[in-house]
Amino acid sequence: MAGTLKLSGFVAPTHRLRFPACIHGIFCGVFRRRRILERIEKAVYHIFDGRLVLDFHDWRSVAGIAGAPRPSPRPGDAARGFHRGLCMIAAVLFLVACLSLLIWCVLLFARGGFWRAQPAAPLAPETRDAWPGVAAVVPARNEADVIARAVTSLLEQDYPGEFHVIVVDDHSTDGTADAARAAALALRCPDRLTVISAKPLPAGWSGKVWAQSQGIEAARSLGYAPEYLLLTDADIGHPSDALTQLVMRADAEKRDLVSLMVRLRCDSFWEKALIPAFVFFFAKLYPFAWVNNPRNRTAGAAGGCMLVRRTALEEAGGIESIRAELIDDCSLAARIKHRGEGRHPIRLDVAARSVSLRPYDSWREIWNMIARTAFTQLHYSAWLLAGTLLGMTIIYLAPPVVAIVLGAKGWPAWLAWAAMCCAYAPMLRYYQRSPLWAPFLPLIALFYVSATFGSAVRYWRGKGGQWKARVQAPAGTNQ
Repeated sequence: MAGTLKLSGFVAPTHRLRFPACIHGIFCGVFRRRRILERIEKAVYHIFDGRLVLDFHDWRSVAGIAGAPRPSPRPGDAARGFHRGLCMIAAVLFLVACLSLLIWCVLLFARGGFWRAQPAAPLAPETRDAWPGVAAVVPARNEADVIARAVTSLLEQDYPGEFHVIVVDDHSTDGTADAARAAALALRCPDRLTVISAKPLPAGWSGKVWAQSQGIEAARSLGYAPEYLLLTDADIGHPSDALTQLVMRADAEKRDLVSLMVRLRCDSFWEKALIPAFVFFFAKLYPFAWVNNPRNRTAGAAGGCMLVRRTALEEAGGIESIRAELIDDCSLAARIKHRGEGRHPIRLDVAARSVSLRPYDSWREIWNMIARTAFTQLHYSAWLLAGTLLGMTIIYLAPPVVAIVLGAKGWPAWLAWAAMCCAYAPMLRYYQRSPLWAPFLPLIALFYVSATFGSAVRYWRGKGGQWKARVQAPAGTNQ
């Protein structure tokens, strides 16, 4: 051998160290200067203790590529070829771990601090001569088990202004309307509640938005003109000062929409395992700080609790402008924020005390919640689905796999896994769950990846948007 190069106590041939052609070509495109690529190759060589000796031509010969030079067989060539293959796999895993770590650095420091999960500080009580009128619109479909508590929490609001609750019974078969009326009678205020029956669902409308549109229409016939509409769900429990806080914040900050991501129930095993991640992934898609910044295009809201300025809704085209949307809350937020010229201020926070009353006692119920709209979020695109599955694999699944396979040599994977745990910890704290759940986020992400793919399969089978025995077709056809 003409000469040797000693690195970290290991002796290796002095011929140029190069990645396999597939990896080398990719990095030549990313790193325009050859010197940078050579430094990376030497660094990987050093990390694997000098064992990553993958000459370009030798690798082509081992791989059996047509036209590659084929030296005469020598004793041990098969073993060396197998070893080189393992080294190639190790190099690819190492580079994937580096990419995952880079992405996590971006998520932690350049994604609006989405992981903080910090409720807004409550505003100090104030005294006014007059408060704006508010009407709550509650669409309900087979919610008899929870609507009484939801209606009770609304009727017990300490809001000093005019406030009326409108429940729209969307063809329920379980006595939802009667349960709502009974709650108002129990509080001796039946005059503050109106229950109407939804008309048949027309083509081109999603069920929830159709029910909301009729509730908003009914609000026009109240004895006062509501300045705000509280769009809330039939399974949400509100603290007594919730409406007052929402109106005060909307007025003080001149917001056209103020929304709360309510605290979902987190008691059963499957809720503890999967629910905090649901809000975590939502916040990653719609960083709250970006939503709250009028200069940022990001718009999002949580449909369980949205206070909307009525004039802003009308300027945005009314509720009918989102009539076919399955992700109606974020679509409405985008309409309001981007209406007309410029961008209008909206706000989204995690709730301190507003809660969801709906239990998710099995993984199947959470799966259905995700699968209902996951493919809609991807605009029914197979390419976006493939990109999402690949991205989730690199960001969440690769770090623990590479860390376990490469051990200490896969230190970027360990750092990426640690960054993942640090990002997830505030959400676990918000849900009062142990931080020991954080290392299992990759497994939880695998569940969400599977549900997202399942959402696409449902759509391709003609069952997209299925919810409570009703299928919503994205093209505007009603099934």
